[in-house]
Amino acid sequence: MTRAVIFDLDGVLVDSEPLSLGVLAEEMRALGIADATPEEVGRQFLGVALPVIRAYVADRLGRPVPEAFVERFEDRLLAIYPDKLRVIEGVPALLDQLQAAGIGMAIATGGSLRRMGETLRVSGLDRWFQGRAFSADQVAQGKPAPDLFLLAARELGVAPKDCVVVEDSPHGVTGALRAGARAVGFTGGSHLDLSRADHAALLRAKGAAPILDSMAGMFAALTAAA
Repeated sequence: MTRAVIFDLDGVLVDSEPLSLGVLAEEMRALGIADATPEEVGRQFLGVALPVIRAYVADRLGRPVPEAFVERFEDRLLAIYPDKLRVIEGVPALLDQLQAAGIGMAIATGGSLRRMGETLRVSGLDRWFQGRAFSADQVAQGKPAPDLFLLAARELGVAPKDCVVVEDSPHGVTGALRAGARAVGFTGGSHLDLSRADHAALLRAKGAAPILDSMAGMFAALTAAA
């Protein structure tokens, strides 16, 4: 029985990945990684916390990353959110349906606390997740470690085996399964427009089932018996 649903945020509830991948690739190119593109960054780091990306950038550069790298990235990204951030179609109706069914809900995002808070505020999704939104900033290890999902389940008061995680990232699927939860894959974000079938196969190979490319049918998928 599904007692709680834990959502990834970026690419699942909000269509933010094209924005963040574009800004991140620009910041990487500005530091000297000339071949950084949104597509390549997405293939390597979708769902991964910024400290991991920062370590990769330092390794590519052969020198420490400037202290302001993360802050500059978030400043630029959050500045465009009021005009460009969009909620994934069907999400508000799904959240209302889960709430009406008495199913707990939480967020587990690899993004920072600052970014998570602004994303929820700008998108208007904060009203469903007051006190139940969790960031990789709050755990020892982000995805693909299980820490973040274990935190969310614990704060909800629900055993991980009774939780379903919705993820667009293979790292997130791995983390969910390691935590003992079931994982449902989502490929409806516009960052996957050119690779939807391949990405669905990747999520399936990591253990997500089923894989949906829209929120239509999501409630049934989340509440179905494992």
